[in-house]
Amino acid sequence: MATYSTEIQTGGGGWQPDSPLKISIVNRNQVVPESGAPSTGTTVTWSGDQGKGSVTFFDGGSNFQGTAQFPGEGPVAYRGRRTS
Repeated sequence: MATYSTEIQTGGGGWQPDSPLKISIVNRNQVVPESGAPSTGTTVTWSGDQGKGSVTFFDGGSNFQGTAQFPGEGPVAYRGRRTS
């Protein structure tokens, strides 16, 4: 599992802190190892009652960039930096 501090950017404004993102994905292979991060180029897309988004990881999984949309809000730019 990897945890990221995140920021959102709305309508051309500056970046604002957002809630941490925790990523843990395991199937036949560990997409995100228990003690690691997604590899560079990995894209994760999600959708559900709590929102949707798509991010791509780079710098060995240390950072990501993408978009997110939360209930009752428009889409925003979304980025993060690994904290653990």
